[in-house]
Amino acid sequence: MYPFAYTRVSDTREALNAGRRGGRYIAGGTTLVDLMREAVERPETLVDITGLPLGEITVTERGGLRIGALVTMSEAAAHAKVRTLYPVVSEALELSASAQLRNMATIGGNIMQRTRCTYFRDVTADCNKREPGSGCAALHGHNRTHAILGTSDACVATHPSDAAVAFAALEARVHLLGPDGARQVPFVDFLLRPGSTPQREQALRQGELIAAVEIPALPRPLRSGYLKVRDRQSYEFALTSAAVALHVRGGVIRQAKIAAGGVGTVPWKLPAVEQHLVGERPSQALWSAAAAKAADGARPLQHNRFKVELLKRTVERQLRVVGGTK
Repeated sequence: MYPFAYTRVSDTREALNAGRRGGRYIAGGTTLVDLMREAVERPETLVDITGLPLGEITVTERGGLRIGALVTMSEAAAHAKVRTLYPVVSEALELSASAQLRNMATIGGNIMQRTRCTYFRDVTADCNKREPGSGCAALHGHNRTHAILGTSDACVATHPSDAAVAFAALEARVHLLGPDGARQVPFVDFLLRPGSTPQREQALRQGELIAAVEIPALPRPLRSGYLKVRDRQSYEFALTSAAVALHVRGGVIRQAKIAAGGVGTVPWKLPAVEQHLVGERPSQALWSAAAAKAADGARPLQHNRFKVELLKRTVERQLRVVGGTK
């Protein structure tokens, strides 16, 4: 590990000043510390923000939910309002990492975590995300776990967060604090597709800090859930996953919020699937027809072609479960 400076801040202004000077924010440290050990990340200064007042979960005036950036994953998963209003978030969190990591990792850190691509984490391999312009070893290497959606010639790495898939499906917003004030960014715009600049992963400005993730109020009744398909049941990242939320009234689907994980360079919203469902009555035929659109635009590689069909099956399965026709 390379030498670095460490500072602990006690208020937001102090944190933002340190961030503006190039300091890297750290809370649970469950991802950043690992990357520092492997020399993938070499920050000169770490800014410990665990003392900031960003650890609350509150119901908004309109009936949505605001989850502070420093709320731990385990706290958010167990919170009564999260479990009642948006079970898809609780389920996604509970299927993430190990219990020990969930007790340490924060919501802000979870959505900021970097890819688990083995080439990114191997400093001897070519990786445009780690070293822009060096190439992408995954394109012609072993790419079974890599993305089939949102890829580019520069990068095919998947985003690893399960919670981010649920937030994308629910059309959450990220609240940011920065030297120029506060602002909000739609979750689907916060995490960036690689394009020609895979090293830029979030729509953050210099020194900005995540304050909270806000889930909007959605029509009731709302049924939701998260399904994760992986190689093993304990502490494994998704091959595919599906976050589904359906508002059904009078026997007709009025709203559908759906996103997939494990297949995209970012949590992948599925508007074609959503549009196919709205205005229709739940049925097995409907689930199958809608799920068939889940992999539209996919660009599979040599070893991950199986993900196209697996994604469709995963979405169809979760639609049946949430829609009550399993």
